[in-house]
Formats: sequence, structure tokens, C-alpha cells
Amino acid sequence: MSLQWEAIVVNALDPDALGRWWAAALGWETGLDEDGDLTVVSPSDSAPDLLFATVPESKAGPNRLHLDFRPDDQAAEVQRLPNLGATHTDVGQGEQTWVVLADPEGNEFCVPSARP
Repeated sequence: MSLQWEAIVVNALDPDALGRWWAAALGWETGLDEDGDLTVVSPSDSAPDLLFATVPESKAGPNRLHLDFRPDDQAAEVQRLPNLGATHTDVGQGEQTWVVLADPEGNEFCVPSARP
């Protein structure tokens, strides 16, 4: 028996807007799954899709699971992503080599330093 990682599901008040934000942030493509939900897909098909599902309530508290996106240039991404609508956030990380940001609905994600 085996499993293949298909998607990461992101709950959202406005899944279309949040999905399009993530597509712009990652430079990925949008699509629809078989149920008509918005998906964000890696152009190289090298990562799981992001699937955006509607929920009636706002996010409450820190994420139990968050995504890390390793950039080519951390400083450039940490400047670019807030220009798209991300916000800097503190989850108790203190001084670290990564930067914690949140998407427009408050979902935290990290931008680590570039790999050597």
C-alpha cells in the first residue's frame, strides 16, 4: 500500500480571493478541482496542490501546521510578500534565521534563509 501527497487543504472565509493571493505569491497556476473548489498548482507539478475550502468562521489562534517556502533571496521575498498583502507576525519565534509572515486571512507561513 502507498499514498501520494495530493494537496494541502486551506480553510478560508473567501477561498477564491485567498487562493488567488497564494497563486500570485508563489507564481503558480489556479484551477478548479472536480467539486469546483479553487486549487493552486505548481507549474512543474513538483509540489502538492493547495486546495481552498470555504469555512464559516475566521481563523482562531496559531496554525497547528504551517508551510515553509525557501526562497532564492529571503530579503527580496520578505519585502515582496507584504507588498502583496502578507503581514509580519510573531508566534513566539524570537530572533531566528527565518521570517514568519501571515497571508491575508492570518495563516502563518515561514520564509527561511536561502540554502547555500
